Amino acid sequence: MSKNLSHLSGRKGLDLNLFEQLGISAETAGTPDPNRLQELEKEFLFGKANLHGTVSFYDFLKEENKGKKIYVCNGTACMTAGTQSDLREQLKVSFTEEEIGEMCCLGRCHENSAYHFQGQNYSGKAILEFDGSKTQHNNQNDHYHVASSGRDVITTPMVDLDVYYEILEAVLNNDPNDGLEALRISGLRGRGGAGFPISFKLQSCRDTPSDTKYIVCNADEGDPGAYSDRYIMEHRPHALLLGMIVAGYITGAQWGVLYIRAEYPESILTISNAVESIKQKGWIGENILGSSFSFNFKVIKAQGAYICGEETALLSSLEGQRPEVRVRPPFPTQEGLFRKPTVVNNVETLACIPYIMKHGGEAFADIGSGKSTGTKLISLDSFFNRPGIYEVEMGTSLAYVVYTLGGGFKSPVKALHIGGPLGGLVPVSKIADLDISFESFVSQGFLLGHASVVSIPESFPIIEYIRHLFQFTAHESCGKCFPCRLGSTRGYEMVEKAMVSDYKIDRTLLQDLLETMEAGSLCALGGGLPIPIKNALQYFDEELKAYLK
Repeated sequence: MSKNLSHLSGRKGLDLNLFEQLGISAETAGTPDPNRLQELEKEFLFGKANLHGTVSFYDFLKEENKGKKIYVCNGTACMTAGTQSDLREQLKVSFTEEEIGEMCCLGRCHENSAYHFQGQNYSGKAILEFDGSKTQHNNQNDHYHVASSGRDVITTPMVDLDVYYEILEAVLNNDPNDGLEALRISGLRGRGGAGFPISFKLQSCRDTPSDTKYIVCNADEGDPGAYSDRYIMEHRPHALLLGMIVAGYITGAQWGVLYIRAEYPESILTISNAVESIKQKGWIGENILGSSFSFNFKVIKAQGAYICGEETALLSSLEGQRPEVRVRPPFPTQEGLFRKPTVVNNVETLACIPYIMKHGGEAFADIGSGKSTGTKLISLDSFFNRPGIYEVEMGTSLAYVVYTLGGGFKSPVKALHIGGPLGGLVPVSKIADLDISFESFVSQGFLLGHASVVSIPESFPIIEYIRHLFQFTAHESCGKCFPCRLGSTRGYEMVEKAMVSDYKIDRTLLQDLLETMEAGSLCALGGGLPIPIKNALQYFDEELKAYLK
């Protein structure tokens, strides 16, 4: 059935996109108007149950979102910082409990106290100026420290656009295989967590015959604690756009789709403006710069679902389907968006491409360590003396990032959760043993992932953090596979029961549950959650033993 729905949705292409229309229909009330849903059912030939399954999944489409006027960030970084309870109490002066919703995460991890009001994000001291009026005081653009150590790929200052897009002209004057070979030599691996070489994806898509192909940017940066993709979209948007155009030229794709999370309204606006600016310059559209290559962009606003960070769930989402993970094979490069060959990569990965096209694959491969080539953006949260975005060469020691670039901690911290909810839970005692590379983290039983850093203070109970991770996964699971859907819920129930009663968690039972999730889940949501839980059991046994048999 899902294949049929893909084709039905694809009949109208991207100009009239079902998922986009659902979002538009929910803008006024917070959930789609029933009459409009009936119109969309007929227009796209989707059954009522299919659209209900879609609408009821997303945080900003579901019926429960109706009437929400303001949203509090419930991301992990804000949670460990302990700012959100006071924030919520302050908002209750102007709003009822029913009018206050939640968003995860707003990417304001560097200063916390984050909330979303009337299409804009606020954080830090902004709440002190809030008066509850229908028009907020001003548009608060946040500020955070940005720096690089060693050679810079993404944070390098932007030059004049006419000069920058000379890279595109040079690429179009060469054979697409030249660009593909440069990426292969560079060793560029996905920066979204999996670390898969981008050249493999581009080659597979290029080799798959089709009249239509897509480059999809996964800008659904849902990992709490991460805001590096947001930095790129808001401050280096043309690195991303040019990277997508080049990827399109290499594969023969005609469309670039930017799937940007609703929690990043500033990113959506900046990218949309950047797309319009290069359209006016003639750098996208039909027969770009007199070549036979045509390429256009479509910006899609997501609607609140962490699972859409998984590439196949994202593709189902774009089609207006319930965002459930797809079984592979076939892989997206063979059957992706609307069942056409599609390359899906995250923001940072695509933004590295222009550097490689300009300087060559060897120059990029010369940066880094082993199979972890190039640089990596790291997000440091508010517990650091210098929170912000740092670009470091792969292989840089974690200790240097924490104590030199970040300036150490403002208050005592016992662990760093690196790489999002599915990343490694690193005790401070292990910081000296790690460097910023995929291999280093895996060898120590961790996962680099997005390289977001959430600090866990000495005062925050690890058992409470484990409960949060299980609860987060249970809420965000797409529900397609039992190990993730049931395992996360049973895990949450066990931990919750141990926290509120004299119940003791059976270690063997917990290990069995984690191994089942790890081995049986369809994607990294259920399969990756066991990593931080196992890390916690290994390094914080003394603190946890009161809750364990």
